[in-house]
Amino acid sequence: MKRIAAIVTEYRPLSHADVIITKLLRGIPTDTEMRQARIEIASMYVDQFPEKDLSRVYAEQYGIPIYRSIVGALTLGGKELAVDGVLLIAEHGDYPWNEREQHIYPRKPFLEQIAAVLATSKRAVPVFNDKHLSYNWADARWMYDRMNALGAPFMAGSSLPTCWRNPWLEHELETPITEALAIGYSGLDVYGFHTLETLQCMIERRRGGESGVVAVTCLEGDAVWEAADAGLWSRDLADAALATIEDKPAGPISEHCPNPAIFLIEYADGTRGAVLMLTGYVKGFAYAARVEDEIVATEFYLQGGGHHAHFSYLSLNIEEMFLSGIPTYDVRRTLLTTGVLEAALESRFRGHQRVETPHLDVSYRSYTSLPWRAQGPRPGGACAEEIADQ
Repeated sequence: MKRIAAIVTEYRPLSHADVIITKLLRGIPTDTEMRQARIEIASMYVDQFPEKDLSRVYAEQYGIPIYRSIVGALTLGGKELAVDGVLLIAEHGDYPWNEREQHIYPRKPFLEQIAAVLATSKRAVPVFNDKHLSYNWADARWMYDRMNALGAPFMAGSSLPTCWRNPWLEHELETPITEALAIGYSGLDVYGFHTLETLQCMIERRRGGESGVVAVTCLEGDAVWEAADAGLWSRDLADAALATIEDKPAGPISEHCPNPAIFLIEYADGTRGAVLMLTGYVKGFAYAARVEDEIVATEFYLQGGGHHAHFSYLSLNIEEMFLSGIPTYDVRRTLLTTGVLEAALESRFRGHQRVETPHLDVSYRSYTSLPWRAQGPRPGGACAEEIADQ
């Protein structure tokens, strides 16, 4: 069985460490069955121990050593790499925010140490990085380039691309998309990334594949609706996406969402993308696109309670990479969304100016098929069963 080192910032109930690692320990609920993991968590490094820490609980229960350093976790206390893969979850914990309202998680510093052990051991193993690569482009690009230089299979990203969709929608490769929009909510840093991945996992399947992004603009408040009136984004796409979200209040958006925000994304091939954040009006995600003269739309549904089983399908794809050594989707999706998010927050910081992004010349092709994903409209089977106590 493949042995995996888990490198995490903190491991408490409902943290990303909990909703991923705990499944790999206790079982992975899916819409058809409860699956036992095919990999073994062999070690952990935990940076912070909050009051409700779970790492020590599970370490004792499952006989997993917690090392005092990342190097120790990767070498199992020895001198060379002694694991078959690395799960990097640097999300949650007591870390600073900067003036652009970005949370400064230590993803790049952690990956630097991981990469050093791989390099000195002269052995590359798969690495998964939870969420975006970094709060800044220079670090994100370094992470991507360093893994490439080492020949280490690398994946990253959000659980949104593998969650339930209602109605089911997956663009065929080479779909003639001219513009697309994703709906999200909550903080522009923490959930803006999830909404960007919702958009990108769909729009990357357009004709010609991904071409990169040349400019990003963030707008807020009344300027969001004024931009729609000016033709910078399409209200009919937003209406179609919102129509798929069942849980939203009656009345106009303005009554519930006093400060909407939008990221306007200009792709290199002329395709227009938008991320519309409607905090207060919705607590869900949705997507709509214009395909020639037709609008198609779907809700991206997350399981708010219970197992948080949308992380089950992400975890299964992570596991698949650890077993096969082949990423199930291209990490350049998350490299690009990382850069777009940074540019959007920079635009906001500069007073909502348009930010040109020649560095985001990231091109790639979407997958042909994804091995693990939810395909029903809502959780079923083991996903919908009552969760056992911790």
